[in-house]
Amino acid sequence: MKVPQGLEAPPNTVCKLKKSLYGLKQASRQWNNKLKSVLLENGYHQSKSDHSLFTKSQASGFTALLIYVDDVVLAGNDLVEIDSIKALLNACFKIKDIGDLKFFLGMEVARSKQGVALYQRKYALDLLRKAGFEDCKPISTPMDYNGKLTKDVGSSLPDNAEYRKLIGKLLYLTNTRPDISFAVGKLSQFLDKPTDFHLRAAHRILRYIKSAPAKGLFFPSQSDLRVTGFSDSDWAACSDSRRSITAYCFYIGNSIVSWKSKKQTTVASSSAEAEYRALASATCETIWIKKIFSDIGLDYTEPINLYCDSQAAIHIATNPVFHERTKHIEVDCHVVRDKILEKLIHLMPISTHEQIADLLTKPLAPGTFSTLVGKLGLQDICCPNLREGVT
Repeated sequence: MKVPQGLEAPPNTVCKLKKSLYGLKQASRQWNNKLKSVLLENGYHQSKSDHSLFTKSQASGFTALLIYVDDVVLAGNDLVEIDSIKALLNACFKIKDIGDLKFFLGMEVARSKQGVALYQRKYALDLLRKAGFEDCKPISTPMDYNGKLTKDVGSSLPDNAEYRKLIGKLLYLTNTRPDISFAVGKLSQFLDKPTDFHLRAAHRILRYIKSAPAKGLFFPSQSDLRVTGFSDSDWAACSDSRRSITAYCFYIGNSIVSWKSKKQTTVASSSAEAEYRALASATCETIWIKKIFSDIGLDYTEPINLYCDSQAAIHIATNPVFHERTKHIEVDCHVVRDKILEKLIHLMPISTHEQIADLLTKPLAPGTFSTLVGKLGLQDICCPNLREGVT
């Protein structure tokens, strides 16, 4: 490092570091290596599927640590081991124990006999206040289902910073709000040259958030731990590139635990191909979920039901016959066929009107949108109501 001011040293010399200093580029890596070595020496195992997860299984119980830089969430049913690892971390790093988890990285946690709620009420209210929408009129949907968003619509903004900051903040809110994932993902495609039309669309999302800022994920205390997935696609949805949208969501019991809404990397020549590509992405997520189950000591052996509303895509996946209409599809997409044969997944047909992942592929009318949001299993912590389960 450069010689600090006030320290006398020969010219053209530097200081040699004996250990990493806070603020250097290498500091975060060195800190992670140090913390990891301490946990591994104490009998913890680092997950291969999520490197921030460390677990330890003993006859007395199970303990897990979830790490984000220097913030650690500790959970388990072995109180002796929990006290032991806290004492060890305090001896090595001088930690601060803040008690039961209530706030973590902008996310709030509330517990009751019914289950655990994970939401971002404070973050949402701060977002509305800073954007000047604290007293705005709420709206029932995050996007106008009659309009089309393209790059050329509207007039260019004089300053892109406001739009980019707003979309970045909304992206973080999607960690607990799958109902706005498609809308935010769509608007994030215009960061290079946003227009006033795009900004108004972003403001509409704020008005939707205003209707229920405390809405978030809910995990009931009683669950059958049955994993269910839904896969869908909207063919040629992007008016600028004609690429399709891939969407999927996965439930454990009645609680949504994983979801995605993303534009596909290539143009699909048919709706069946677009649906098949979405199935491939959902299948990869299924593999990851099973690995996480294994890391936390749960042996999930039965096939995971994956619902798709495209009969053509299901036939392509279950009928491994070479066909000129499918020969151009990338080989990696055929992972669906392999996992069906391995009995990892089981494809099931579903009506388009009951396809929950449809919420993540396109703007919907208020009635349809409200019905599908009710099936996401979200709950407003400030206004609890009857929750519709996944059937």
